[in-house]
Amino acid sequence: MKILYIDTSSSYLYTGIVEDNRLLIEIKEKLDKELSIFTLPKIAEMLEKVNLKPNDIDKIIVVNGPGSFTGIRIGITIAKTYAWTLHKPIIMLSSLEAMALSVKTDGYIVPIINARRGYVYGSIYDAHYQNIIKDQYIYYEKLLEQLKLLTGSIVIVSNDDMDMFSLNRVKYDPDILKIVKFVQDRETVNPHAVEPAYLKLTEAEEKNHDS
Repeated sequence: MKILYIDTSSSYLYTGIVEDNRLLIEIKEKLDKELSIFTLPKIAEMLEKVNLKPNDIDKIIVVNGPGSFTGIRIGITIAKTYAWTLHKPIIMLSSLEAMALSVKTDGYIVPIINARRGYVYGSIYDAHYQNIIKDQYIYYEKLLEQLKLLTGSIVIVSNDDMDMFSLNRVKYDPDILKIVKFVQDRETVNPHAVEPAYLKLTEAEEKNHDS
């Protein structure tokens, strides 16, 4: 079983190929505004390096958010087109769950993405990666209040700098093999059913909503 993992939900490209629970190759590269230009060529380059053709991939796992609105669309568009064209099954994965899965701790794991204006995308997982509080778009002071109710150690996972990170924090470095192994047997979906999980309206939608 050869699985292609794609995550463009931030300014980074995180992608890799896993075969029978072995990581063949991965890319972790900050591309910022060039994500739309280089993501597909880098996936193609990755396939070539391990002597695979696009049709050799058996399954695709794509991160569908939350995170960068533009980044999420890039990854989803590539994954949907790939899956639909070559008739490959596809699995959707939350960016926050991927962040949590990359950490090992005996306590709680709190993945956080800065959503600006004092808000974050966040959730809470226990040491066994069970979701305690689902993905949410929340004012981070309110998330802090929720964290104060927890008993035990807490690890914040984030690549963003915010005041609340006086708590124990680790930078997000995706463990692609671990993520894939954890979710690879989940139910697949029709490529046309793959949708972004933004958790909030775009700025344009918010302006229309308020007008």
